[in-house]
Amino acid sequence: MRRNSQYNDGLTGGANAPRMGKGAAMNPYARWIQGLPQVDTPFEGLEGRMISGPDGQAVFFRAAERFEVPPHAHGAQWGIVVTGLLHLTIDGEPGTYEVGETYDIPAGAEHSAILEAGTCVIDVFEDPDRYSPK
Repeated sequence: MRRNSQYNDGLTGGANAPRMGKGAAMNPYARWIQGLPQVDTPFEGLEGRMISGPDGQAVFFRAAERFEVPPHAHGAQWGIVVTGLLHLTIDGEPGTYEVGETYDIPAGAEHSAILEAGTCVIDVFEDPDRYSPK
């Protein structure tokens, strides 16, 4: 059986990539995603690559170290944990999300997050201009 190198390539941190520190993948995203425009966020230590259209925006986030996102609100957001562990509080309700689990944040809901070291999430925003490219 031939392995698809797009998803199992050690250089992209795919499913069969070597692990670094505390079991975290280097970078689970395909090379073409790593080449997308970088997100301009007010956060240091959280890298994001974005793709946008008139109906929304998707951002591929990666936190190399433990990272805290302060409470904030905006349009609706849906996400999925790709690697690591995400602690998310939505309107005062805390939750912890593991690899493969999804979350749905309603428009206007105040939320905050803690991404453990090595956590990667894909967030899809209702707002097509949630972030600007760097």
